[in-house]
Amino acid sequence: MTNGIYQSIEHRATINSEKERISIATFHSARLNAILAPAPSLITPKTPAVFNDISVEDFFKGYFSRKLEGKLYIDDMRMKNE
Repeated sequence: MTNGIYQSIEHRATINSEKERISIATFHSARLNAILAPAPSLITPKTPAVFNDISVEDFFKGYFSRKLEGKLYIDDMRMKNE
């Protein structure tokens, strides 16, 4: 949503040595058909969009189908240079 302008931090906590745990900041009760996209006010000629739009449903499907490998999923949403 911030088009990469505001960086988030990676936060993990281990509750025991046998099981991983990850905290996820997300919107409460987001509609699955809602679209996640960079905020229009942050898109300018100097700062064009660097992330593709994605539905909340597709975001969750992609995010939760991955292993806990840091923040790599955000890279999947970056626009690819043609």
